[in-house]
Formats: sequence, structure tokens, C-alpha cells
Amino acid sequence: MTREKRVVFLTARVHPGESPASFICQGVIDFLVSQHPIAQVLRDHVIFKIVPMLNPDGVSYLLNSLMGFDLNRHWQDPSPWAHPTLHAVKQLIVQMNQDPKVSLEFYIDVHAHSTMMNGFMYGNVFEEEERGQRQAVFPQLLCQNAPDFSLSSTSFNRDMVKAGTGRRFLGGLLDDTSYCYTLEVSFYSYMTAGSTSPVPYTEDGCILSFLLHLIK
Repeated sequence: MTREKRVVFLTARVHPGESPASFICQGVIDFLVSQHPIAQVLRDHVIFKIVPMLNPDGVSYLLNSLMGFDLNRHWQDPSPWAHPTLHAVKQLIVQMNQDPKVSLEFYIDVHAHSTMMNGFMYGNVFEEEERGQRQAVFPQLLCQNAPDFSLSSTSFNRDMVKAGTGRRFLGGLLDDTSYCYTLEVSFYSYMTAGSTSPVPYTEDGCILSFLLHLIK
């Protein structure tokens, strides 16, 4: 019997000016292709689909595409002409969701925040209390393992203004075994628990943190 394929889907820079999202994607990819034993286990058991630049033609803008659209408000009905990258990614996710041999476990949309510090998440609110409780577990695990992740800044909502975002749309499309989040990381800095001064995010700091993690 064919084993069900477990998939984690990451997208980044649907808002092209949020360049810190690229560092997150780079870190994820660097770790997944490393020889770290956890990375090896993940490669053996999970398929990772990563779209590091969902809005390439809008790279000179902060939020919009070259045609002036905020792609993260058009997940419900993307146009193949006006939003071609979004349309293609949505089609792929829908196809995987309809494939009985595929289990789409996570969708994470990576962004950068211009006013808040640390990393944090937005999640969805569901009528079923048990499903909502399960959605809260992953941010809690991140907080336990990433000193720059803020659980206090993490929130769950279903604001109508966010209905066209990837997190909200896919949270309604996928079944209750899937987890959909927006991951935000600060443009600037983070504060660890108990500290009184912020630590700036730098590329050298990210590389050092990655190397230290590899030798643990």
C-alpha cells in the first residue's frame, strides 16, 4: 500500500518589499538540505514545497504587484492574467488537497513586520473548540524552541478584512487536519525573555545561530 505523502507548504514575499521573509526561507532551506539528523528525518518523511518569492514582478514595491494588486487579498479568486503566480500556487495547493495520497499538513505564509519586534504568528479561529486548541500548539512549540519568537504577540482571528489572505482562505479550504499560519518576523530586532534591550537582526547573527544549531 502506498504511504500517504505528508506535505509542508511555505510561501514568502507575497508582499515583495518584506525582504526579511527571504532570510527566513533561506534559513529553512539551508537547514533542510543540511546533514543535521533532524533535517535528515524530515527529508525522509515530509515533502517540502517552498515558494520563496511569490510576487517577483512587484519587487520594487512594498505590498503590491507590478499591476498594483495586493496579492494577499486575492486568494479567493486569483486571475491567471492579473495574479499569475498566485493563481498557479493556489491551483497546486487545491490539486494536492484533492489527492487522497497527499496529506497537506502545514501551510505557512512568511511575512515581515515593520513596527513590531520578534517573530510571531497569526492563526485562524474555528467554531470547533478542539480544532482551535490544536492550532495553538505549533506557536507554543516555536516559542519553546526559538528565543526570538513571541507567543504574547501571536494572535488568532477571523477578521473580514483578512478574508482574502492565504492563511484565511486556505484555513477554510483545507480539512481540519491542516494547519495554516502567517509567520511574521520583525524588520529590525527582537527581545529575549528577561532582557531589557533589543537585539538587531543581522545576517551574521543568523548565520552564527544556524551554525551553533548544527553543532548541538
